[in-house]
Amino acid sequence: MSFAQAAPADQSSALQTADIASLDAAVRALAIVRDGVITGEGPTACGRIHFSRSLDADDVAWCARILTAAAVADEPISRAEAEALFEINDAGADRDDNGLFDDLLAKAVVHHAAAASGLPVPPRAIALSPDTPIENWAPTRAVGVNVEVLEWIASQMRGKRRYNRTLMTLAAMLVGAATLPMVQQIPTVLDLGM
Repeated sequence: MSFAQAAPADQSSALQTADIASLDAAVRALAIVRDGVITGEGPTACGRIHFSRSLDADDVAWCARILTAAAVADEPISRAEAEALFEINDAGADRDDNGLFDDLLAKAVVHHAAAASGLPVPPRAIALSPDTPIENWAPTRAVGVNVEVLEWIASQMRGKRRYNRTLMTLAAMLVGAATLPMVQQIPTVLDLGM
């Protein structure tokens, strides 16, 4: 399913991706999606039944449209955008999206992590597409991986009630299978230090 096929139900009064002119604007737009997931109201929930704390395919489509808006399409996913996606993940206690958000979150976080580590990444539209397997573009070995980025991913996942196995698998791909035990232990090690 492409993002165009997953377009939100009613776009007339909703947030327009043409208004996204920067990474900061994308982060603000993702915050609107998060608020809609939390309350079940707002521009991204307009024209459809949306229960509070529920994340559905239309919410995922909004996130995808925001992340692939023309003004940010050629930039790597920023940390602020990835953090906004983690907030949406936390807000959506109930899911009715057939795993689309978990896929988008994992791809966005790996896109950010790879780019922040100086590794090449494809344009967002390719990397984030549900039609593109992450194995087609994600790094598969630990060349120049930024440890601080791995620590950030671990801190985002620590203590979450919704565990994203896809993200952990992709983090393992990013740093290589040999370092998987270290990646899985980062949340525990960081918890001990605090």
